[in-house]
Amino acid sequence: MRMINCNSVILNFFIIFVAMKFVTILRHFLGLLYPNLCAACGRALIGKEYVCCMSCLYHLPRTGYWKKPDNPLEQLFWGRVPVEHACALFFFEKGSRYRKLLHRLKYNGRPEIGVVLGRELGRELKNTLHYQCVNTIIPVPLHPKRQRRRGYNQSERIAAGIAQVTGWEVNNSALVRMRFTETQTHKSRQERWENVSEAFALKDVATLTGRHVLLVDDVLTTGATLEACILQLKKAPDCKISVATLACTKKTAPPVSDRPSLPAPAYSDRRP
Repeated sequence: MRMINCNSVILNFFIIFVAMKFVTILRHFLGLLYPNLCAACGRALIGKEYVCCMSCLYHLPRTGYWKKPDNPLEQLFWGRVPVEHACALFFFEKGSRYRKLLHRLKYNGRPEIGVVLGRELGRELKNTLHYQCVNTIIPVPLHPKRQRRRGYNQSERIAAGIAQVTGWEVNNSALVRMRFTETQTHKSRQERWENVSEAFALKDVATLTGRHVLLVDDVLTTGATLEACILQLKKAPDCKISVATLACTKKTAPPVSDRPSLPAPAYSDRRP
């Protein structure tokens, strides 16, 4: 009886071993027919690479703004709305391989790009003192009509990636988009503001009272969309707000030395 049990265990291990080898061979074969490519550079991914190759992640043009108080993105909101901190993970420019990431995330049905880059952003924020008081992540909401067309909200995917690393809770319901708006692309700053100024509403004040919210979006350009969201979030008593996006352009946030001096913030609760 013991011999039979022993032979049975050996046979089971052998079957598992053969099955694992078969799956590995099949995966490599399918990879030859349908290669898994880097979403940025187009090179075939190898090993444990996922969505982006290690080279593209390594060379990601990170802004480093999460380590710099009063950085250019924070200055963008001065005199407009109260923001504790603001940053973007990386710079992107026209023609850049990293712009392809954003386009594929937003328009080509690749929500996993948002999760992967959200994790990269989350790792930076988790290790930065300025953001350690954050306890709630709120993604910029899409109108339900647009979300049905796209199949997902890219900001929610970014928020999910950040949460996987930081452990902060994600609240997808407190802030909603009430009005369907035209795309912000190719609009001036004033036109962008007019397009979104009354598009959002705060549905759940109680859950945000006394919280430190991280407002998340894919790209920061003029800040009009984020400003409209912040005006609603500030209706929650004692709610502090920081901003984090995947990307910004150097035109939006040039190095501090290239910017003209700005007046002190106009609102009273600006932190020194």
